[in-house]
Amino acid sequence: MIRAKSMNGEEGDWQDPHSGCVWVDAQQPGEEELRALKARFAMHPLALEDALEQGHWSRYEQYPAHEFITFRTLTKPNGHDDFTERLSLFLFPGVLLTMSEHGTSYLDEVWELVGRESVNTGLEVAYELLDEGAQTFFRYIAAFENGLDEAEEQIFAARRQQNAQEVFERKHRLAQVRSLAAEALSAVSLLNRHMQLESADQIRFRDVLDSLSRATLRLDGLRDSLRGLLDLQLSLQNQRMNEVMKTLTAVSTVFLPLTFLAGVWGMNFQFIPELHWRYGYAFAWASFILTAILLAVYFKRRQWW
Repeated sequence: MIRAKSMNGEEGDWQDPHSGCVWVDAQQPGEEELRALKARFAMHPLALEDALEQGHWSRYEQYPAHEFITFRTLTKPNGHDDFTERLSLFLFPGVLLTMSEHGTSYLDEVWELVGRESVNTGLEVAYELLDEGAQTFFRYIAAFENGLDEAEEQIFAARRQQNAQEVFERKHRLAQVRSLAAEALSAVSLLNRHMQLESADQIRFRDVLDSLSRATLRLDGLRDSLRGLLDLQLSLQNQRMNEVMKTLTAVSTVFLPLTFLAGVWGMNFQFIPELHWRYGYAFAWASFILTAILLAVYFKRRQWW
């Protein structure tokens, strides 16, 4: 699908060089559409190859006929499968060409902005696209922080082992998002450095650069918070293990003198006074119970149990 829109907000014929179209959006173009795009725009073959490649990272390159940037951002804050989306921008003089597989989560929103007072040039459209793409990282950060708070609460619940697995999964996903943000930051930084821009456009793209920089810093902070959460998880597991060992040690210590007494009265000697005493059996049990109670009270007062 290929659509085009002029700065007055009206859709036009993208194949007509005199139609005044400033934004041409191509989503999953077919072979015939690609041939028509090549005939209409002088796209560099390497840039077109990067735009069509699946899963290509964010990058910027300056070609003789146009500027090119591919921008990979996030589509689902809590997605577990394909959680990224990618948009490629070809910046020709006076014309913006975007290419994507199935569009992006923010593409239609920016499409509706074209023709309004704040969006009336191709560079302003490019700024809006890059800015909205940068905001996807902040949506992920907000969702991650909420999940981090829930994980901290669940750590003190009974499902400790499951929470440990979730922490490792969050750590792996956070590393992926941090890498995506760093690549996007590098691409926009190169665009702002090498592209010839008016002062107003420089301010706009610096705003995108600042947003990506803050997103990267916040992701680094979340990585530290996640590391602290993992340390807390391991500390609680060690504490729980210590409590179990302390309880087992106390129980074993209580039964140790009882085992000694039972062993004494179980020895096979002929002259043991308690064997022929009428209350010898009751005396033995009373000794067992009294010893166990005294040891338990002692351990409780020393907070060993």
